[in-house]
Amino acid sequence: MSKVTIKVNDNGSLRISGDVDLIDAEGNTFPTKQTFSLCRCGRSNNKPFCDGSHKGHFESVVRAPKE
Repeated sequence: MSKVTIKVNDNGSLRISGDVDLIDAEGNTFPTKQTFSLCRCGRSNNKPFCDGSHKGHFESVVRAPKE
């Protein structure tokens, strides 16, 4: 089994890579591919997935603390 990675894109989505199930609050599973992006800005018309609506409207640059 491959390790799942989640990349926080600057001013954009969360990029998910790996074998993962995406489940809603009622336990229903969303169809996904091996790599997909989740909306962080709330503007997507295809939630929970990113559709690029954030471009020019959302700013967030997050960095993990350096060890």
